[in-house]
Amino acid sequence: MAQYSAMLVDLDGTLMAADIISDRVADAVRQVERIIPVSIATGRRASDVQQYANYLGLKAPQICNGGATILDPFSGQQIWNSHMPEGHARSIIDLLDRNGIPFIATHPLGDAESVSAISHWDLTRISGMDIPESKADEILEAFDCYDDLYLVKVYLHYNGWWAVDFTASGVHKGRSAQELARSMGVETSDFIAAGDSFNDYPMLKVSGYRIAMASAPPEMKAIAHYIAPRVEEDGLAVAIEEVVLPRLQSSEV
Repeated sequence: MAQYSAMLVDLDGTLMAADIISDRVADAVRQVERIIPVSIATGRRASDVQQYANYLGLKAPQICNGGATILDPFSGQQIWNSHMPEGHARSIIDLLDRNGIPFIATHPLGDAESVSAISHWDLTRISGMDIPESKADEILEAFDCYDDLYLVKVYLHYNGWWAVDFTASGVHKGRSAQELARSMGVETSDFIAAGDSFNDYPMLKVSGYRIAMASAPPEMKAIAHYIAPRVEEDGLAVAIEEVVLPRLQSSEV
């Protein structure tokens, strides 16, 4: 049985639904945390990942901003961070603003949700929020020619809309998993990963054991070792109980 060094879990649609982590899922994650470190890997901002990591008692570095930031869950200090070219960041914000699309623009000192509130253009991540999937596809197409950007559409499980996340080229959850593995002195093949959306695909692809939720797109299910029930059915807890804990407990023997 393979030995694993950490577990990476997506937040919305995997760890929780509608901003609520069920008691069963929380208990299952805490059981894993007692054996190996658990890191949330989410497209959400730093304050959100700190909140949920602290609730679950997670001590390892946590991943936010779609993989563009790794932070200490206690102090909030950034351990690793990336930013996109300023010219591209301005072009993205201009397009979103002109089309009346809500956005979150994140830089090392905080977040902005309007053009006037952006005081720093070394943006880590920009997310166009609450849009139909067809509009998300249009935005992806508009920026497809930008080689030094990474774009991905994300299903917003809590409201049924979509988002488009922008980060620097090559910066995604898979990249942050590699940075986290490097800091731990291990390989990403030593990781267990669980996710449900397109932005989780790079993380699952580099990990040694891959869990896709039932709501995941076909591309993710195709590379998964285990397909968990939906988040509403406590699918992550089922995966942990049925395959993760048995593997971890076997490797301890």
